[in-house]
Amino acid sequence: MADVKAPVDTHEDRSLSDVDNEKHHAQHHTAAIAENLDDLDDPDAGKSAEERAAIDKALMRKVDLWLIPWLCLLYLLSFLDRTNIGNARLAGMEKSLNMTKHPHYYNNTLTIFFISYALAEPVTNVLLKRLTPRVFFTGIILTWGLIMTLMGLVTSYGGLLACRWFLGLAEAGLFPGVNYYLSCWYKRSELGVRAATFFSAAALAGSFGGLLAAAIAKMNGVGGKPGWAWIFIIEGIATMFVGCFCWWMVFDWPATARFLSPEDRIRLRRRLAADNQSSSAEEYDKRHIIAALKDWKCYAYAFIYMGVLMPLYAFSLFLPTILAGMGYAGTKAQLLSVPPYACAAAMTIFVGWVADRTRQRGLCNMVVVSFAIVGFTMLISTKNPHIQYAGTFLGAMGIYPTIPNTLSWASNNIEGVYKRGVIIGIVVGWGNLNGVVSSNIFLAEQKPRYWTGHGTVLGYLIVCVLGGTIFIYTKLRMENKARLSGKRDAMHAGKTDDQIWLAGDNRPDFIYTL
Repeated sequence: MADVKAPVDTHEDRSLSDVDNEKHHAQHHTAAIAENLDDLDDPDAGKSAEERAAIDKALMRKVDLWLIPWLCLLYLLSFLDRTNIGNARLAGMEKSLNMTKHPHYYNNTLTIFFISYALAEPVTNVLLKRLTPRVFFTGIILTWGLIMTLMGLVTSYGGLLACRWFLGLAEAGLFPGVNYYLSCWYKRSELGVRAATFFSAAALAGSFGGLLAAAIAKMNGVGGKPGWAWIFIIEGIATMFVGCFCWWMVFDWPATARFLSPEDRIRLRRRLAADNQSSSAEEYDKRHIIAALKDWKCYAYAFIYMGVLMPLYAFSLFLPTILAGMGYAGTKAQLLSVPPYACAAAMTIFVGWVADRTRQRGLCNMVVVSFAIVGFTMLISTKNPHIQYAGTFLGAMGIYPTIPNTLSWASNNIEGVYKRGVIIGIVVGWGNLNGVVSSNIFLAEQKPRYWTGHGTVLGYLIVCVLGGTIFIYTKLRMENKARLSGKRDAMHAGKTDDQIWLAGDNRPDFIYTL
């Protein structure tokens, strides 16, 4: 390869010189690193740049309108179903199931969910690829909706534990699956704001969940069931109702999307090929899994992600408890949980947009996590409920945006459909395993300061998120500098096409997103 001296656009224009491109395509012609642009007919041949831009804008608007609202709805239901146990607790669940006799029974019901969730998550993206997204998403949504409905029928602590275990297994595939799925439809420079919009549904679930729980809890006694049981039953039935439509709303891949014309399908595949992304048609090869396990970025992003998931679950599961510790109770506590989540949803989308425009995902993480650090410092440092409540806003606004931003960052920097899918699964699985920590750090006897809970969250935010982000940002910046200066041009010397294919992003012309 020839030297690459001049800076290149890290997303839109990643080609080398024309001569180098010819060498590059010849070298990788038989390798499935990406669909070859030359192998796809151009339906817009002869059109001007302005006409092409207008067609592309209309195409992506069509893709956005079909994919994003539906996926947001699915994740809203998912997050609602996993966190509504906090609202059920305020509605009297513990007393009804005789869980008050042991202070850790409630924490155990939270913990068991994250154990099964984390165990199942690393393999879910491989299952998604083998089963196809339509079969996979429809199956898991109907399953967890049924489990949630049954949770409203339990009459004992043991029954609640069993339901939470199976709920974790059923929900494990949605979040990593959707992030992987989106990466097969969008350029790397477009992924952040879409992932952020998708994840903002988690914050909206917090707002919506508080309002919904306040209303449903008033059904106490209807059909002989307490209000907390109706929270589970109604939300579970709603999930199954939506799941029934998933079969018709989800299309497997860009090449088979029936909501697009044949020409639009080719356009979509061409724009992904031009962005140097792996083809969704890449065949399964177990060596991709081995390559994923050997990639240092897998563990580095997992380290960051544990730092955002543990605080996320601590916040979402215990915000009603934190508000109760401030002196609020019942419906008022449910309603006061709404505004922090609404602010977090808006901030999540804004940060996703900024990260896509600036292509500085690492810097966005560093800035945003500072909000959360300040917020939890306010929560732990005073008994004043007004200052503490203000801290919940900063905490939510500093945690939620870092989650889709971190996953988009990881997706941007991992090439190969299966390798990316496995790494995202590991990153998300390890992050969710830290929900076990979240479930056991807010101790009733420490209210309203919750020293252990807030202190542990602060430690995760500072060490894992801030520290991990600085580490990855620095290392990738150094590697980009080496590649752009030509120091890595000979890294594939003597390797076969098959070995180069397996190398994925570890090649001289791949410039990492910072």
